[in-house]
Amino acid sequence: MSGAGGGRGGGSPAPQRAAPWSLVATTTTAALCLVTATSLWTAGAAPMTREEKQRLGNQVLEMFDHAYGNYMEHAYPADELMPLTCRGRIRGEEPSRGDVDDALGKFSLTLIDSLDTLVVLNKTKEFEDAVKKVLRDVNLDNDVVVSVFETNIRVLGGLLGGHSLAIMLKEKGEYMQWYNDELLQMAKQLGYKLLPAFNTTSGLPYPRINLKFGMRKPEARTGTETDTCTACAGTLILEFAALSRFTGATIFEEYARKALDFLWEKRQRSSNLVGVTINIHTGDWVRKDSGVGAGIDSYYEYLLKAYVLLGDDSFLERFNTHYDAIMRYISQPPLLLDVHIHKPMLNARTWMDALLAFFPGLQVLKGDIRPAIETHEMLYQVIKKHNFLPEAFTTDFRVHWAQHPLRPEFAESTYFLYKATGDPYYLEVGKTLIENLNKYARVPCGFAAMKDVRTGSHEDRMDSFFLAEMFKYLYLLFADKEDIIFDIEDYIFTTEAHLLPLWLSTTNQSISKKSTNSEYIELDDSNFDWTCPNTQILFPNDPLYAQSIREPLKNVVDKSCPRGVIRVEESFRSGSKPPLRARDFMATNPEHLEILKKMGVSLIHLKDGRVQLVQHAIQAASSIDAEDGLRFMQEMIELSSQQQKEQQLPPRAVQIVSHPFFGRVVLTAGPAQFGLDLSKHKETRGFVASSKPYNGCSELTNPEAVMGKIALLQRGQCMFAEKARNIQNAGAIGGIVIDDNEGSSSDTAPLFQMAGDGKDTDDIKIPMLFLFSKEGSIILDAIREYEEVEVLLSDKAKDRDPEMENEPQSADQTTSGPPEVDGESPEDSSLNSHSESSSPATTDNASPSQQDSEPIKSKGYVRFDDECTYFDEDEEEQPETEEDSKQDSKPLHPIVADWKEDMKAIRELKKEMMKKKGEL
Repeated sequence: MSGAGGGRGGGSPAPQRAAPWSLVATTTTAALCLVTATSLWTAGAAPMTREEKQRLGNQVLEMFDHAYGNYMEHAYPADELMPLTCRGRIRGEEPSRGDVDDALGKFSLTLIDSLDTLVVLNKTKEFEDAVKKVLRDVNLDNDVVVSVFETNIRVLGGLLGGHSLAIMLKEKGEYMQWYNDELLQMAKQLGYKLLPAFNTTSGLPYPRINLKFGMRKPEARTGTETDTCTACAGTLILEFAALSRFTGATIFEEYARKALDFLWEKRQRSSNLVGVTINIHTGDWVRKDSGVGAGIDSYYEYLLKAYVLLGDDSFLERFNTHYDAIMRYISQPPLLLDVHIHKPMLNARTWMDALLAFFPGLQVLKGDIRPAIETHEMLYQVIKKHNFLPEAFTTDFRVHWAQHPLRPEFAESTYFLYKATGDPYYLEVGKTLIENLNKYARVPCGFAAMKDVRTGSHEDRMDSFFLAEMFKYLYLLFADKEDIIFDIEDYIFTTEAHLLPLWLSTTNQSISKKSTNSEYIELDDSNFDWTCPNTQILFPNDPLYAQSIREPLKNVVDKSCPRGVIRVEESFRSGSKPPLRARDFMATNPEHLEILKKMGVSLIHLKDGRVQLVQHAIQAASSIDAEDGLRFMQEMIELSSQQQKEQQLPPRAVQIVSHPFFGRVVLTAGPAQFGLDLSKHKETRGFVASSKPYNGCSELTNPEAVMGKIALLQRGQCMFAEKARNIQNAGAIGGIVIDDNEGSSSDTAPLFQMAGDGKDTDDIKIPMLFLFSKEGSIILDAIREYEEVEVLLSDKAKDRDPEMENEPQSADQTTSGPPEVDGESPEDSSLNSHSESSSPATTDNASPSQQDSEPIKSKGYVRFDDECTYFDEDEEEQPETEEDSKQDSKPLHPIVADWKEDMKAIRELKKEMMKKKGEL
């Protein structure tokens, strides 16, 4: 499943690629053919006997009967079974669970979601009875607000999956002979009920809709939402396109394609990632973190599967582009960690959610077998530790959220890995899943979700996806081809594991197959071959291939927790969070700030935009927290030291050469690690112009204003390299980024250099410089005063403009950069200052008890691309004095005023000289 409520909703080296599925594509058809490799296995895992596989398959059938039978006996026609109290969950009659209840629409959800599972499990008689119950009892016209996403994947998908297998059985001539597309007509009715949700300027659907009143106010009680998750808007194309292909009504596929097109256009262009939440009206990203788990997951899944089902190359091109970004930034084998879309080299959080367990299965379909094996093995180790996969767990594999609602994503990936490899190891994994479900989740009235995997406590909940997906994948894992009454290879799985026939690719094709307004990046990588895998070359001459990948991960969970048992128990009793690592720290994250406080680390925001960290171990919540704080500060010192070893570029100069400055104003500027190198090329001279938007994070709306000029931009909201590309595309000859931290100055802050975006920046040909706020304000004030302002970007200040050669020089020329003293250039002075302010102090290891008597403090300057963190050993937080306040209240730009006075004096002196010359 995917995305919302109940569903799944730094660059690493290129992994080895393999090809684990067959894809046949022509101009008229596309078919997915998973290759069963039953004769191939890796050494170290003995092949499972057919009798054992049959025994486990029969056990899956019995488990399904236990769950489905109890739902029909104790809950039907309610949406879901409450297995602890043996009754049905009816919307409005039970305490609200928030967004989770948006999946419930009083339409017998579990029955509809289970329809095609009955056929896969060869329960054709029960399927026929279930279809008759749906047609007789289910009402889709209820006055209830439901999730568009959940209703689409569970109900619309369930009806379409049921219809697909109903017509298959009818063709076989034994069952469903009375069937006349009734489920399809219900699906069409539901499809039309969902269409009003798409009435937005962007084409993205509202997240909720009223089944009876649509979006009409006030009866609908919805329609005021502004945000939706990416998966919620991007997980529609399979069901909606299938509905169009089945019925000939093209409107459904058109609406789903429009939503996908909009998401693609709104991707972050420099990283090619998408955020978690987007504004459905403006297209602005609301949550800018990106991963492959909750909120995004099935968007990626549906791009690849839409290509398979519909034969549209553009979907594969989009998926490949996103997949390259995922493997570059998010994949840190065996982990998959969320990052910021604008700063993809920075992790957005230190934990992973259980919904990403689907991703190894998608990688199998993609043909990227090695990282699929690695991530799956890591997840399996977590399961072996906790019996189930917690809803979220940290990077050192501690429980973050302890719930487990019987999610099927890990079973899904296990099935696909077995289909691709034939490795019996994955049969043993499936056996473990069966045993754990029966031992820990089975209750007299079904299977109950785990409230806490650590204690084994239950929750009165059995979601419909448990029957729609879990038993389907587990049964198929152990079934041989002859155990299934139809060819599973003729169908594609939706994110809810509903089955859609591949012959839809050639049916009712009235939608354009290629988006003309989409742009794709040329990717020269064997990872993006459009050919299909073949298990005969999956393990070429190496039967130990998969085992060799798994082996290093066998103890990854235990080895990542080096603390002793006593320490773990103490942490558990105190309810502490996992230790914060320096590499994950973000000064803007409230959770991180709370952890720092517990560790006795104080955070001080300095006026120049930096952040100062000081640790006083005596202020820590406990000796354990003080120890964590010590390690955190030591890690920060090492991080600072490592960054200082990186090549530091010298400062650059921005010189105002137009009237009335004529080269007198020289501003110290920070360099960029990309673009034209001013130390190797001639300086750049031109008039300045502000870009619109001022942050430069999207295509400029005033290209005519910056064409042939040096563009001014504000720092923030996207990567520096993205700003450079946008102004370069608008025709600018250079760029100046001005700090958005008001009052920051090169006089007080270390030299700042702009980092790239972690990708190739050779396409940026223009020079880019950085000015702190005070220096940037001098240029902005000059524009307001004189309109036309010309500047010179160079590696160091040049002589005054020749136009001033005949004019007497002012006695006190002032620059905002460091003055040249005794032959020392401003460049040298700035570098010396930076080295002194950023050198880290060395500290010896100390126990918490030693810290209590003598606080340990550390100093350093750390650059995280567009973010700076500063921590100090010697400085204590100083209260603002009255003198400081007076200093801050002075005019920010006295330099310009002084120059105006100088120029006035020069003009008067010139007049006086001309007068005397006339008298002579």
